[in-house]
Amino acid sequence: MTKQALPTTPLPAVQLRVPTHEDTFVWHRLFDDPEVMEFHGGTSAELSVYEEMTARQRRHDAERGFCFWTLLDADGEPIGFTGAQPWPHEWGPKGEIEIGWRLSRSAWGKGYATAAARATLERVRAAGVANVVAMVDTRNERSVAVTRRLGMELAETLPIPGTEREAHRFGLAL
Repeated sequence: MTKQALPTTPLPAVQLRVPTHEDTFVWHRLFDDPEVMEFHGGTSAELSVYEEMTARQRRHDAERGFCFWTLLDADGEPIGFTGAQPWPHEWGPKGEIEIGWRLSRSAWGKGYATAAARATLERVRAAGVANVVAMVDTRNERSVAVTRRLGMELAETLPIPGTEREAHRFGLAL
């Protein structure tokens, strides 16, 4: 018996752009939702968090050729961010390049995260990155599914400091 290929749904078109100062306000608005923030502290972040984050991403892009980009749908409307950056915490995969994504709830379940993550992998590979990691809260089934669609492999599970939660560290050689 031959194995039949599963039907695949085409992924949506996405665009990635280096975040602007104006994206500070866009990200704040898009992520001002307890469901979006469930695995990122549970509450909306202050505007100052996004000011620092967008500025840091512009630096990463200038210095490394990649960052967490503002994610745009096919019409050019912002729906979140995706990209890569050096792991920013003292715990976990220090020194490694992390890929990640965060989308507004209205963009969930439409293939945007997978499409954007694939574009991210192409860009970081072109920038000379040999391996990436993704740190995902163990309860975040949607993001775990994205890592699997990217071909990432579970490397370890770590406690998230200061919480009762754990994170999976997925890895992928480029």
